[in-house]
Amino acid sequence: MTSETHPQPTALPTPEQIRRAPKVLLHDHLDGGLRPGTVVDLARATGYDKLPETDPDKLGIWFREAADSGSLERYLETFAHTCAVMQTRDALVRVAAECAEDLAADGVVYAEVRYAPEQHLEAGLTLEEVVEAVNEGFREGERRAKANGHRIRVGALLTAMRHAARALEIAELANRYRDSGVVGFDIAGAEAGFPPTRHLDAFEYLKRENNHFTIHAGEAFGLPSIWQALQWCGADRLGHGVRIIDDIEIAEDGSAKLGRLASYVRDKRIPLEMCPTSNLQTAAATSYEEHPIGLLRKLHFRLTVNTDNRLMSGTSMSREFEHLVKAFAYSLDDMQWFTVNAMKSAFIPFDERLAMINDVIKPGYAELKAEWLFR
Repeated sequence: MTSETHPQPTALPTPEQIRRAPKVLLHDHLDGGLRPGTVVDLARATGYDKLPETDPDKLGIWFREAADSGSLERYLETFAHTCAVMQTRDALVRVAAECAEDLAADGVVYAEVRYAPEQHLEAGLTLEEVVEAVNEGFREGERRAKANGHRIRVGALLTAMRHAARALEIAELANRYRDSGVVGFDIAGAEAGFPPTRHLDAFEYLKRENNHFTIHAGEAFGLPSIWQALQWCGADRLGHGVRIIDDIEIAEDGSAKLGRLASYVRDKRIPLEMCPTSNLQTAAATSYEEHPIGLLRKLHFRLTVNTDNRLMSGTSMSREFEHLVKAFAYSLDDMQWFTVNAMKSAFIPFDERLAMINDVIKPGYAELKAEWLFR
């Protein structure tokens, strides 16, 4: 008796399959992912009266439209409203719990969510109280997700604002809580005029402590920002990093020539935290089809897919992948490649990353890829 093999159909994953696929998120801002209804509720509870809209649906639209300005500086202004309603312990617990719930419902199994503790002190909280409230919220959100049939693990990244002068203080805070829910450190904010080298003391401290950090670089500013983040500061990952494309030349025959910085980033397998929709909003890219992620994927950079700010971008991990599937005809195998890249690049111990890949991610994609057999 002879047997014939039938290759799996190459149909693109459906939105429903994309939602069910296990996903890993490394670049998501807590103050950029609130539910519009929560913003309205918290504003009412705290007496904040500067919201541009008080209807949740209209407010959600306002955030997206304000973020669509094409300017990183204008994009960052939208955070004044979300941070304003995140100044109490109860508000931070609620926002963090809902964040974990929302990500889990979207199929995210592991997430690193970042926030700047220094931006939540206006009502008298200490830095430590901010961290403990957010950690409590994440644990509560994980429990709620589990009760609803979803599994997720959330780690916190503590962010320092690059225009301020508290980076070392926040780095020390991240190190104190590294065994209590905080997995690493970050700097964020407007890149132009605020190079990461302003905070060398924080990065040198973290390296001495064998701690992890990522740096927003190569989003609104170019190659010098990436070079400094890597060669001066020693970043483990690059937040965005899309401007690495400026160090790649494409010949008429379609072949690519990498400059020394791009070669270094690829050769060293430095993870790039790509956020396609956000990049379109801040003019770091012109369209999904023209986003550098397409070329960088072909060149085998270590790429990850992320949301950045789910409220401002009106997005989710599933929506980001839907856009990429449409733009580049990505398959479930491509989605798995991005997801495994992200898990390899996470700031938790190696054995835990490996278990997530082998026991959660790969089986999840194998099940999805096998569904055609039963149609």
